[in-house]
Amino acid sequence: MLAACAIMPDYLAFGAPNARQPNIVIILADDQGWGDLSVSGNTNLSTPSIDSLARDGAKFDRFFVCPVCSPTRAEFLTGRYHPRGGVWSTSTGGERLDLDERTIADAFRDAGYATGIFGKWHNGTQYPYHPLGRGFDEFFGFCSGHWGNYFGPPLEHNGRTVRGNGFIADDLTDRALAFVEKHRAGPFFCYLPFNTPHSPMQVPDRFYERFRGAKLPMRYSGTQHEELDMTRAALAMCENIDWNVGRVLAKLEELKLADNTIVVYFSDNGPNSWRWNGGMKGRKGSTDEGGVRSPLMVRWNGHIKPGARITQIAGAIDLAPTLAELAGIAMAGKQPLDGKSLAPVLLGVAADNADRMLFSHWNGAVSVRNQQYRLDAHDKLFDMTADAGQTQDLAQRHPDIASKLSQAVSDWKREVLGGYPPDNRPFTVGYREFPIAQLPARDGVPHGNVRRSARAPNCSFFKNWTGLDDSMTWDIEVNTAGKYEATIYYTCPTKDVGSTIELSFGESRLQTTVSVANDPPQVGAEHDRVPRVGESYMKDFKPLNLGVFQLRTGRGLLTLRALEIGGAQVMDVRSVVLTLQE
Repeated sequence: MLAACAIMPDYLAFGAPNARQPNIVIILADDQGWGDLSVSGNTNLSTPSIDSLARDGAKFDRFFVCPVCSPTRAEFLTGRYHPRGGVWSTSTGGERLDLDERTIADAFRDAGYATGIFGKWHNGTQYPYHPLGRGFDEFFGFCSGHWGNYFGPPLEHNGRTVRGNGFIADDLTDRALAFVEKHRAGPFFCYLPFNTPHSPMQVPDRFYERFRGAKLPMRYSGTQHEELDMTRAALAMCENIDWNVGRVLAKLEELKLADNTIVVYFSDNGPNSWRWNGGMKGRKGSTDEGGVRSPLMVRWNGHIKPGARITQIAGAIDLAPTLAELAGIAMAGKQPLDGKSLAPVLLGVAADNADRMLFSHWNGAVSVRNQQYRLDAHDKLFDMTADAGQTQDLAQRHPDIASKLSQAVSDWKREVLGGYPPDNRPFTVGYREFPIAQLPARDGVPHGNVRRSARAPNCSFFKNWTGLDDSMTWDIEVNTAGKYEATIYYTCPTKDVGSTIELSFGESRLQTTVSVANDPPQVGAEHDRVPRVGESYMKDFKPLNLGVFQLRTGRGLLTLRALEIGGAQVMDVRSVVLTLQE
């Protein structure tokens, strides 16, 4: 095993003969702010399991991620700033991590680890952007940015659509626990990226009841309006996460793996609503402190001193090199890393007082943070040790500091954002090692009367297909010439049955008649604790098999249109699936 590893630093005791490399468990929350934990001082909720990681391991005081989901995940996976990997959006293909990027899962699998991910991926749907093409042996969850229903939803297991069991966070944890038990002989790398407390705000009754109508003593103190029902739901979802973290920690104890497992907990951006967050300015989507500061706890019993507090700034880009060094494996690939290993600091063998800079970017806005100051996206300078709310601009008082940070931003933009984000990548189809290519409505383009079911493309479906000039297209590239089975996931009321549809790519065409009705109700609203905004509800879409056709290699438009319309509409479409035949 150790033959596949990097040179072992002297302070890593497992470098001795017959010593085992540590297992790795990474738990990632979705839209949980720094302030959404009792360990951060929030008395509105109780998170004893997550808090225990800080008690028994190290807690980072100033840890920074990205303003939104997919960029943070890309930076964690690669140790590199997200624009370098082509991640510029959270949907419609812009969330995909470039294929020349080496991931942390690649590194650990190459070193002999069993690798599994259970939850929200959000860095590409079609293989080889899919988790199973990025170093993971097993995937259970969903690839999109958000999901429309958290109770028994359709999910994916290694390319196949399956039905979830109960509340999604509990289900994902069940799968992660099964993976840990299966690979208990180790070493294993288990990534558990929850999709909560991201909206829609759904959570089981037993977690919500104590927050229903509860008075919350700690409130958002800024000028924006805090929606208390949103806060209550988010806090209930955070307590559910904590319960599931407790289940993970208990399983490690039960299997006697706790002392040889590194457990990491963090979140992917600031809170998804205005709520208590330590008085910081900004929330999700912002490059200000409140939008990018995240909790980070790291526990490794017997190696990391219990109760350690790390005061130096650190970021998501540091996690891959840090975990790789702690495990004694090589992380670096063809591309240089932006992150640095914090292993010596975590293990107490070195102090790092370097005045480094961390850059936060989203949608063209860039701010930079050093140990004391933040220069925001508008060139205002703030002392973050004294002014968490960023209320007093010090740029004129400290022009040398402001100038230095401003120049650093200019240099970073030139180096990292040069040529970004023009993205002409097609959606990939047809790999022998992963023959199933799912093409969701999210990745398609509607034409004519066709509309998405919601403003946010993620988890949407196409509707209002009413005319012969209407169509849906997907820009695809076929990797392998051959026969492909085509399936459409659809709904159609009985009164509209009878339309003839055609799926085409180049000269290849398939036609069929919609002869079986499927008219399920929309689901999700019955579980919402607060009304959703911009997100689609879900339906039970059924497969309609179109048959098998021959596809050539190369790039082109996959087009779905109607030749005849049997009623007022053709049907609603969730996705097209192309499966390469043997």
